[in-house]
This record gives sequence, structure tokens and C-alpha cells, in this order.
Amino acid sequence: MSLVKDDPGSLAEVAALQQGLAELGWVEGRNLDIEFRWPGGDLERAQALAKELVGLRPEVLLARSTPTTAALRRESGAIPIVFVNVTEPVEQGFVQDLARPGGNITGFTNFESMIGGKWLQLLKEVDPRIARVAVIYNPQTAPFAGLFLRSAQSAAPGLAVESGAMPVQSDADIEAAMTAFARRPGGGLIAKPDSFNVPQRLLAIADEVIE
Repeated sequence: MSLVKDDPGSLAEVAALQQGLAELGWVEGRNLDIEFRWPGGDLERAQALAKELVGLRPEVLLARSTPTTAALRRESGAIPIVFVNVTEPVEQGFVQDLARPGGNITGFTNFESMIGGKWLQLLKEVDPRIARVAVIYNPQTAPFAGLFLRSAQSAAPGLAVESGAMPVQSDADIEAAMTAFARRPGGGLIAKPDSFNVPQRLLAIADEVIE
């Protein structure tokens, strides 16, 4: 898992997974064992936990993000890996193509990078006065963010908006970047959620900056 264990969203996802498996006849404690690991946005911990899981020799590995998929791939080229919440798996090199993934990795993609331009359009519709938009992301936990950024930048001229990147790697980075960005009017923010850049974190820091 790419989230923290006590996050409500994490608990909901685990419950949904367990329910789905149970509906197919797979019940923990009866004919199924599941080992969960929770590295959050810590990439070093994610790699260590990936190694630990591979060492248990499971029949299948489930990765819930780009960083966790990459960590598991580095540890095993033989155990089947199923990913979810991964953006552009072909461009990131996880699979050969969507129809025939090849190798030991397959899964589900929930985002297509061209949606970056759509996000920009929606932001402009929410507030037509917006003239500057920054895409905030952590390049370590969201290495795919550049794909969304290019899409937003392609759409920006047609919407009369200036688009740019806001890479951050800590709460201090977020606060400093938001403070600097807010000094000029007409600004908007696009946040690509991942294991680091979760909405609650951004909203809490944004409230402090505004105050």
C-alpha cells in the first residue's frame, strides 16, 4: 500500500479488496493469507518492505501506486505483480502494451495523462479570472507528473493561462512554494494526488499560508 495504515481511505480500500475476494470465494483465515505493508510516501521504506514481501515468496504481489510497483519490480522478475492506481504504465515501462503486458506485471490504470489539460479547463471554468496555474507534485513519489504537466502546458495557450511546474519534496517546500505563488493574483493550483501529495496535506498547509 502507498498510504498510511490509519488513513480512512486506506481502510476503505482494504475493506473493498477483502469483500471482493470473499465474493469470489477467497476468505482470509480459511483459504487465503494477505500480508499488508504500509510505507506511505517513504521510498526507502517502500523498497525495504518490497524486499521483505518478496522474501515471503507469495503467489502474487499487489502494488497500489507507481513507486510501490517500481519497488516490487526491482525485487522480483518472477512473482506475478498486479498494480492499481498507476498512470501510463506503458510510458513508465511497467508493461509492453495495454493489450499484452508481457513479463510478470499487469494491472489497472486509472489516469490518462491528457486529462491534465482537462483539469486546467475545469479550473478556468471554476474561476475565469485565473491567469496562472501551477501543477504541484513530488518528483520522487509522482515521477509520472511530467506527463500531466505537458498536457496542461499544451492546453494553457488556448485558455489564456500561464502554466508551470511546482515540484516539492517536503511540507516546508509546499509552504514556501505556495507562499511565493500567492504573492501575485490570479493564481490556481492543480495537485496530482499520490502517496505524498494528498489533498488533506495541501489543504492544511494552504490554510496556514492564507492565514
